[in-house]
Amino acid sequence: MTTLSNFAKNLAMESGIGRLMDDLGHSIRQADQIMLGGGNPAAIPAVQACFQERLQELASDGSRLGRLLGDYDPPQGNVEFLTAISDLLRKQFKWPVGPENVALTQGSQSAFFALFNIYGGTYSGGQKKRILFPLAPEYIGYCDMGLESGLFTANRPQIDHLDEHIFKYRVDFEHLQLDDSIGAICVSRPTNPTGNVLTDQEVSHLSRLAAERGIPLMLDNAYGMPFPGVVFTEARPIYDDHVIVCMSLSKLGLPATRTGIVVANPQVIRMISHVNAVINLAPSGVGAAIALDLVRSGRILDLSRDVIRPYYLERQQFAVDCLHRTMKGLNYRIHKPEGAFFLWLWLPDLSITTLELYQRLKQRGVIVVPGEYFFPGMDEPWDHKHQCLRINYAQPADKVEKGFQRIADEIKACC
Repeated sequence: MTTLSNFAKNLAMESGIGRLMDDLGHSIRQADQIMLGGGNPAAIPAVQACFQERLQELASDGSRLGRLLGDYDPPQGNVEFLTAISDLLRKQFKWPVGPENVALTQGSQSAFFALFNIYGGTYSGGQKKRILFPLAPEYIGYCDMGLESGLFTANRPQIDHLDEHIFKYRVDFEHLQLDDSIGAICVSRPTNPTGNVLTDQEVSHLSRLAAERGIPLMLDNAYGMPFPGVVFTEARPIYDDHVIVCMSLSKLGLPATRTGIVVANPQVIRMISHVNAVINLAPSGVGAAIALDLVRSGRILDLSRDVIRPYYLERQQFAVDCLHRTMKGLNYRIHKPEGAFFLWLWLPDLSITTLELYQRLKQRGVIVVPGEYFFPGMDEPWDHKHQCLRINYAQPADKVEKGFQRIADEIKACC
């Protein structure tokens, strides 16, 4: 093979997120596969009806449809949508923001690619800065985003055992390494992959530490507050001048529109806009157009609270009951499911790695995600990294139950 650049080595080779999305794209089209792996949201009828109604309105207005499909938006994103989002956040949550505090991106994945490489890497004076994940495991999609190697560092969590089969990760502030080499702190809330929701106190503590050091705190709210609101415990939406909040329309039910939303101080928004212009010219306006009236009216919050959250809470309760039933007799633990739509399964007695278990389950027609991919920045040996699986329970109940039974059968065969 021709000698390749460091960029190719870091981004253009096989990765965890690449494997996950490849599995997702192929499995959706195979009726015999049970897809419990990716982060694809459920098809909730009431939500889809809202989007269908909006698409019909757009399609019936030739002028608006022509602008939507035929004109570029500014690099910052659709101006009407930026105004609507900032109005919503200011009125509902008293955040001191205007349109200058919001930018759209091609999904939140591209937002974090820009942010990680803005605040991490080699600075003009030659100093290297890293992004700190204060609570590992963390999102699989972060792992390979660095334009330079060694961009991430992570903190091992404190593990609280709540009962025989339920545990919870907490930020271990006592051992949090936060020195001059850290350019930013990043957490997902709810945490992908575990469904953990950092408490308001944990987030406030991290925010205070970031402010004291003059660095940003990035909050990945793809599943969280204020929308789509897939949170099953108390959690307050948090924003400050040094806080960068990233949201998305994906888990609301619009993953194919690739609409990420960044809320930050105007300097950060200008940088995101410049990156958009270089990489994409402009972000897609389709998701913004579909969701515009939902945001303007505040209906997006009602939909999140009254439809989306209850739907996933019911699915979560079914999944937990199903897992306990199928895993009976095995030594297993699950992280307390406080949000998102995943169960994080810990198998302390597993005789193989979960990467090997993933391959075996794939042969049984069940797609999950092995835990090894969820520890960006944590290179030191830790058996726990090889003993966990992420399982998506957003699929129909019959598929979840059948998939869990196959998982249990395979675990019994190799334990």
